[in-house]
Amino acid sequence: MGAIAKLAADPAPAVRLGALGQSLGFLLRVCQVRVYDQFYDRFGDADLRPGEFSLLWVISQNPGIKQGLLAQTLAIKPAHMTKTVRRCVAQGLLRRVIPEDDRRSVQLSLTLLGTDFVEANRHNFFGADAYNTHSLTEEEAATLAHLLRRFCGLSESEPERTSR
Repeated sequence: MGAIAKLAADPAPAVRLGALGQSLGFLLRVCQVRVYDQFYDRFGDADLRPGEFSLLWVISQNPGIKQGLLAQTLAIKPAHMTKTVRRCVAQGLLRRVIPEDDRRSVQLSLTLLGTDFVEANRHNFFGADAYNTHSLTEEEAATLAHLLRRFCGLSESEPERTSR
């Protein structure tokens, strides 16, 4: 048996993390990496990045939202928000409008293609077969989501808009 085959056959040794295993920042980062890995396994060929659907989803729920407010809400740095918005505009998913009464702001809305994209991919993000699978029970997942919202200072989820 070659060295590589032997390494692949042997279970990984346990690594002690000590106090790091109790660090919320560390645990959240490990969870983020796991979810991103699942995302790219599922959507790697779709030319979609993890934050883009979140951005499109929130715009679908808040048509005409100001870009700055969206960046603040999603904790996206302004320069990265501009880059992401430009990418979505270039793909034909978003429309940018500079209001006459406030030339310094930008309002964002989905195009018809963007609306269709969000609807077509909604089940991949929120449905029973969503990409972010885990080993938690439904009750545990709800508790974790509740605790994470509290940790982030977010309010409990409000009902989503159902109209197109």
